[in-house]
Amino acid sequence: MQTISLKSIVAPSFYETHRAIKAGEVNEVVEKGGRGSAKSSFLSIELILQLLRHPECHAAVFRKVGNTLRTSVYAQVCWAIGALDLTKKFRCTVSPMECVYRPTGQKILFFGLDDPGKVKSIKAPFGYIGIAWFEELDQYDGPEEIRNVEQSLFRGGSFSLALKSFNPPPMARNWANRYALEPKPGKRVHHSTYEAVPPDWLGPRFLDDAEHLKNTNVLAYRNEYLGEVVGSGRQVFDNLRIERISDDRVQQFDRLYSGVDWGWFPDPFAFNRMHYDAARKTLYIFDELTRRKTSNSETAALVKARIRPDEQVIADSAEEKSVSDFRAFGLRCRGAEKGPGSVTYSMKWLQSLAVIVIDPERCPDTAREFSEYEYEADKKTGEILNEYPDINNHHIDAVRYAMSPVWKRRGK
Repeated sequence: MQTISLKSIVAPSFYETHRAIKAGEVNEVVEKGGRGSAKSSFLSIELILQLLRHPECHAAVFRKVGNTLRTSVYAQVCWAIGALDLTKKFRCTVSPMECVYRPTGQKILFFGLDDPGKVKSIKAPFGYIGIAWFEELDQYDGPEEIRNVEQSLFRGGSFSLALKSFNPPPMARNWANRYALEPKPGKRVHHSTYEAVPPDWLGPRFLDDAEHLKNTNVLAYRNEYLGEVVGSGRQVFDNLRIERISDDRVQQFDRLYSGVDWGWFPDPFAFNRMHYDAARKTLYIFDELTRRKTSNSETAALVKARIRPDEQVIADSAEEKSVSDFRAFGLRCRGAEKGPGSVTYSMKWLQSLAVIVIDPERCPDTAREFSEYEYEADKKTGEILNEYPDINNHHIDAVRYAMSPVWKRRGK
């Protein structure tokens, strides 16, 4: 294995993730992306490397359906063993389906979750199961199913690493797409595409097929090859960029805006803070608060701690008492000016921006709302209705209120 250069078998887009795993900075890696991005190749190699670095633990590899194991993840792990020049040191069998590292007896086990009983009965010959890989994450029933498996596996031992990979489905509301947006300590989410893979790894047929789809059905190309969440064609915002905004970038923001949409339960109190780059027509949303059953005094204190003393907060004017409360608690708060057509105009203004950048770690609820917000369709005809649904849009409203000084000025 020492004679093998990882650069010859791992695509450059995964170097930083490899470094983070090796340094022990993460205990969960979510690799999402389009076809040909080499994410499964990378994770199979990383699984082997971590197994060898931790001789006290074993690994388990999962697919939702058991009869897909042999031609998918099992074949992929066997490829990784060969790519690392370790074939003579592993014994790989299909009955039982496992790969055993001969020097230590460590095992890589393979399971389908269509038979949950098998997972509950997993027994390691020694040590513990410390590594788990869930391939095609979106095919599982949901986060609860994955969590139950992890709770059964990761018992004992000082090391654990969960690997999760999938091609994002088109719909933003798919649970795996939502899961990728949820922040969690020790979790690294990485997106990759075939464009960062050496062309000779993919071959001319793959590249020709990708280019053909790009020219004939760009929406399908964006989903299948770029791994983008393209929606159903009814999405309100097609100008979103969901990506991390660095601390250094936030410190440079000067045109700051804050907005509040009041709520208690089940509708939440929603606060957002953002920066608008007028020259580039780009809105950066970098902070949020979501609270339920929380008093105005408590939310006011939370907002005060997040903004500068001279910043103004623009809130939903429908609750004059709450606006007055915020002022009484020391905030420069005023109600948003409303009028006929204000919702429609403000939404169209947001849609007209070149880009709306939302940090999914700082603003997971905001990212989810904007990503999943869709026009409704006529139940009989399926025709898209030209109306903005008033549901699951609390942070969207907070952003509209915050930016009202800009879009109202531009409307004159």
